Amino acid sequence: MSLTVHHDSEQDCLTLQLGERFDFSVHRDFHDACLGGRAARSYVIDLGAVSSMDSSALGMLMLLREHAGAGRAEIRIVNADSGLRGTLRVAGFDKLFVLH
Repeated sequence: MSLTVHHDSEQDCLTLQLGERFDFSVHRDFHDACLGGRAARSYVIDLGAVSSMDSSALGMLMLLREHAGAGRAEIRIVNADSGLRGTLRVAGFDKLFVLH
């Protein structure tokens, strides 16, 4: 699996650490981890190992935002390299998510 999930029940924070590719191949695992149950208080999407991301990854992030209640839950995207951060900014995701 190219997705590792950790839930901090004390903080109600779900952390997803993605592998090299963030694309449709992780859709099922992403869906099961994020969208399968009730929304957490906060989410951390760790892109530190990701070297490529496609439009389905952007769609998955939007589904997560919708599931989490748009502005109600904090969703942080962390450790993205400059290329991925640029892609996220061009798509306007810097206005929808916290980018670190």
